[in-house]
This record gives sequence, structure tokens and C-alpha cells, in this order.
Amino acid sequence: MKTNRRTFLEGTMAAGALAFARRVHSGQPADEKPLKMGVIGVGWYGMVDAKAALKVGGVEVTAISDVDSKHLEQSVAELDKLQGKKPQTFKLYTDMLEKAGLDVVVIGSPPQWHALQLIACLERGVDVYAEKPLAYDVREGRAMVEAAKKHADRIVSVGFQRRQGKAFHEAAEFIKAGKAGRIVQADVQIHYRAGTLDPTPQEPPATLDWDLWCGPGPNIPYSPQVGHKNWRLEKTSGHGHLVDWGIHNIDATRMMLGLATPKQITAAGGLYQLQGKITTPDALTVHFEFEQLPVVWRHRLWGAAEWDPSINNGILFYGDEATVFAADQRWVVIPKDQPAKREEHAVAGDLGTAHMADFLKCVRTRQQPACTVDEAHRSTTTVQLGMIAYESNSVVRWDEAAEQIVDNPAAAALLKRDYRPPYEHPYRPV
Repeated sequence: MKTNRRTFLEGTMAAGALAFARRVHSGQPADEKPLKMGVIGVGWYGMVDAKAALKVGGVEVTAISDVDSKHLEQSVAELDKLQGKKPQTFKLYTDMLEKAGLDVVVIGSPPQWHALQLIACLERGVDVYAEKPLAYDVREGRAMVEAAKKHADRIVSVGFQRRQGKAFHEAAEFIKAGKAGRIVQADVQIHYRAGTLDPTPQEPPATLDWDLWCGPGPNIPYSPQVGHKNWRLEKTSGHGHLVDWGIHNIDATRMMLGLATPKQITAAGGLYQLQGKITTPDALTVHFEFEQLPVVWRHRLWGAAEWDPSINNGILFYGDEATVFAADQRWVVIPKDQPAKREEHAVAGDLGTAHMADFLKCVRTRQQPACTVDEAHRSTTTVQLGMIAYESNSVVRWDEAAEQIVDNPAAAALLKRDYRPPYEHPYRPV
């Protein structure tokens, strides 16, 4: 196709209009400079978040940090294609914070690093988008909440992307309007067949600083199963399926029903099929007793297809007038005694991009984001209490005001994990 002056100008104007729309969407005035973004951890989700930010617009990824030089090399090449400019690279996030002159930072590292990195960002005076879970242990979460209070002029958003889901919000409005009657129980679940890699201890790749990857957590032997991405089912890092993935639907349940944290928690499960391959339960049921109602979590990471695969990832709200199912892209109403009159509502949406857009808009406007540190701490504490109940094989009674487990020393000891020297845990009891 030949390009004349008119078509060139029309194309240029269209591109300019799109860029302007993106800046408005992110809260950036049309004549304002892009935010300088740094990313900690670019092996997977840090880059997902970075690409979401570039899709929203109004940012330039100017620096990235990772303990694997291969990740840095691959991400530099990808970002150069996406934004037409290579970012600076750093092995140490502390060097990046000191030298890169950043406005905002995305934290996409494994959970054992979240607390130290988020607090360092706040002390450096940058706004932060941190991936979930907020922290590895409950006491880290409290330290992060206190740091956010100390640096109250900073914006902190946590990656609970389901808070942007229109399906969850529409279902919540239906429930709040009383159309399902009184909700007597919520069942939350994500069943899937987990893939596993070789769990045999071996030398890490030459590009990876494994000791630094482990950081303040235990220095466990490297294997492909506990390395990049697969750390999610490793006890010392991701802490298992409930904490890693289930936390999204637990957070959505809390948001939809206006729940705080549970007052009593029991759990049962174990390793029934994936023994020797992962170190967290491949089947787990947790009963969270909230003040308003019980919320029951279930997962199974092996076996054949579900009886009804359409509900294997989502939340079931059982009311005395209707049952409501909510998931990422749809919600369903099943009226009492009239299952044939089921109402299906499909709601599409890019939740990750919408959540990043919310963060960037708040950076510009200085408003609070959709998921604050306090809300992230409550959801993270909830799932961590579930794992504490499982690991201690006991009933956990939780005093939310005091943030203490009552009359259960063995369980209470799991609220805080000792850091590996020379790292220091950031929690300081009042």
C-alpha cells in the first residue's frame, strides 16, 4: 500500500490519540513525563506487570533487577522491543534503588523477599506495586503495614487483581441487595493438576545466584522443582497452593462480603499423590470461621477431571434464596428450588492491566489504590493462618485486634520465621 501525506498524517494522529488516551487512563496529564519504573524480579510475573504498565501507558521501564543474569538478558531484549529503549540492569535491588532514579517499583520476586524489598522501596521514597502474597509470614506483614504508615506519602498497591473483576463486583452487588437472601456459607476452590519437574538436588544454573535467591529464607538445595516459577509449591518460599493462588479467591471473598480476618481456623490435608515432588499439601481443606459466616477452602492438585469443571476455580456463595457462583470472567445465579432458571452473566476483562492502571492512576492523583497494604495484610494473614492450622495440626483461634493466636504456643510460634543471617527480620514488637 502506498503511503501519501494524508494517510501518514492520519496514522500519526491516530497513534497520538491512542497514546493520549492511555495517559488519561493512567491519570497522567498529556504533557507530563513518563514515570520511571524499576522491576525487581523479571523471571516471570515481574515482566507480566511491566508489560501491563506499558500497555496502560505513561511509564518507561528504566531499570530491572534479578539474581539470574539470564533473566536480565532476556528481559532487556524484550523491553527494548516493547518500548524502544533498553533498561539498566542490576543484580542487587539495593543498587537499583540507589542508582536508577526511579519513581515507581514493581516487586515480582518470590515471597521470602517481599518484606525487605518493599520496606527498602518506601525508605527510598518510591511508590510500590508489590505482587501477592504481601509477605511470607504474618509478622512481616505487620512490619510492612507499619512501614507504609511511616511513609504515608507513598502509594503502595498489592497485586490482588480480582479486585478489578467486574464479575466479582456485579455478584457482590447482587448479594448486597439481598437477592440471594442471607449467605450462610461460602466455598472457595481452585482445583488443577499441578505439573512437577525434577526434585533431585543439583547444581543451580551458572547464571543464577542461588544463595541470594534464597535470601532471608532457608538455603535449601536447588532443584528444577524449587527453582524459577516452581517455588510456589515449596514450603520455604511460595508456601503452597492456598497461599500462592488460592489467596486471590480468598481476597475476593473478603472484598465481596466485607470480611475482616477469621476468628477460628481448622485444616486437614496432606501429600497423597505428589510426595517427594512438592513440600506443601496436594489436597487441603481449611475451615475459616469468620464473624459473619464460615468460608471453606478446598484444593486438589491431582486426579482426573472435575465432575463440573466450570466451577473448579471460583467462589460459591450459598444463600437461603439463591446460590451465586463468581469467577474471573463470569457469575451465575441459581434460584432457590428452580435450578433450571439458572442465570449466566459473562463479563470479560483484563484484570492485570486494570489493576496496574489503578496503581498508576493513584501514583498520579495520590489517591489510595484498590488494594492497600492493610487489606493485603488481612488476606495474606487469613491464608497464612490456614497453613498454620495445617502445619500445627490444631485449632487456631485468632485475636484480630491483638494479632495473636490464643492459647496455642505451637501455632503462635509459626507467626514469624527466623531469618537466615545476616538478614534481619523487620518486625519489631511494640
